[in-house]
Amino acid sequence: QVQLVESGGGLVQAGDSLRLSCAASGRTFSSYSMGWFRQAPGKEREFVAGISWTGTRTNYADSVKGRFTISRDNAKNTVYLQMNSLKSEDTAVYYCAADRQIRVTTAPDYWGQGTQVTVSS
Repeated sequence: QVQLVESGGGLVQAGDSLRLSCAASGRTFSSYSMGWFRQAPGKEREFVAGISWTGTRTNYADSVKGRFTISRDNAKNTVYLQMNSLKSEDTAVYYCAADRQIRVTTAPDYWGQGTQVTVSS
């Protein structure tokens, strides 16, 4: 069992930066690929970024590539999402996810409760 708790969301202006954190419980954190998803009002949840077990491989949605960076610290059981050059269309609830697969899928094994990110233009 893995519990995920996100933090770091908030209200920012367009062009600002924000860093989300996701703290995971359990001693097997390094066995999971991790990812960030988001869901805007009236839209389906979408993949944002993923990182492999060891952190050596990352992948991003085209909409955030070059602006967002995912990273992880297995010693701290934490995954991060650094978001730069934020746009109003980045406004959403951001969810952390853990997946037993080598690469995070659209149906991960565990979800966090979400953290709201609001970008004002």
